[in-house]
Amino acid sequence: MRRYYTRACNFYYGKESKILINNKKSLPLNGNKKISFDSIEIISRKSRRKILIKDLNKLPKLLKKNIKFDLGIITSKKKNFANLNFQKLPNIMGVLNLTPDSFSDGGKYNAKNKGIKHGLEMFKSGANIIDVGGESTRPGSKMVNKNLEWKRIHKTLKYICSKFPVSLDTRKSEIMEKGIKIGVKVINDISGLNFDQKTKNILKKYKIPFVVHHSQGIPENMQNKPKYKIPFVIQHSKETPETMQINPSYENEILDIYDFFERKIESLRTAGIKHNNIIIDPGIGFGKNLKHNMSLISNISIFHTLGFPILVGNSRKRFIKELSGNNDTKKRIGGTVASSIYLMTQGVQILRIHDVNELQQAIKVFKRLVKN
Repeated sequence: MRRYYTRACNFYYGKESKILINNKKSLPLNGNKKISFDSIEIISRKSRRKILIKDLNKLPKLLKKNIKFDLGIITSKKKNFANLNFQKLPNIMGVLNLTPDSFSDGGKYNAKNKGIKHGLEMFKSGANIIDVGGESTRPGSKMVNKNLEWKRIHKTLKYICSKFPVSLDTRKSEIMEKGIKIGVKVINDISGLNFDQKTKNILKKYKIPFVVHHSQGIPENMQNKPKYKIPFVIQHSKETPETMQINPSYENEILDIYDFFERKIESLRTAGIKHNNIIIDPGIGFGKNLKHNMSLISNISIFHTLGFPILVGNSRKRFIKELSGNNDTKKRIGGTVASSIYLMTQGVQILRIHDVNELQQAIKVFKRLVKN
């Protein structure tokens, strides 16, 4: 476990970074000249301390060396893949739910032609990739067997994979393999690759890009205890959508989730997955209450230190309702746009979005205003 964590902060968005901004030394995020930062926050489980980049030499020698190592990761350029361009923020992953029961659009697109039409509309509106799912993972949802899940998606999936880049939202290795064979470019498993123990073998075999998603489950150090049977743990821990929102708790949600990703990446390397076409998703709304979600969003830049692109699914989420109260709406476009702009200015590379056209409109206006 890390003794400290480095979070890039105080970002400048939209103008090319310079050595000096407001007399403060600034560094580009991920090699991107359009977004830079002039400060870091050094975080431990007992304290937090902000420091300007220009004052790094004032740190103790060993700490300074470690911070500079982290800064090397934070500022390194990311390799593009699956139609995702990490020098042009944000990338948009359009949501296409082919389910009867997803939390905001269940039953709306599960007829073949409707799904195809909506996918094409999102892509034409500016989505970089379309995320297709046949199993609802909203809080309280129950598992769908693999045959029904594939039946729901395979015809639409086969057609749209020939038209634009597609991500497949599934927890099941057999669905993943079928999808990869017909052209899926990214695998998005909300279980953090824990639901199906064959998943890592599929990812290793095909060397396909994938998302590592966090949703709260029982502690990993308990999963290896002899009295626990792994299939039982996977099916009945709080990691499943059916039960993940039952009293979620953390010692420190930001650092606990950071540690989860570090351990997960290490386990993937041990399993023989050596490529870096990996995306991390802290899982807003997956085993988190309002406090956890707000803490993650406001500190999202800590995950840049992991060295992988960050994906956030903030679209239409419950935290918008909880914050807006009687101003809540069905589509929650206002809250989605507001949180998306904030996440973009923190360097988040991918946003998973239902209302692609509306967000693109907001981004275009925002970028023009920042540029002027």
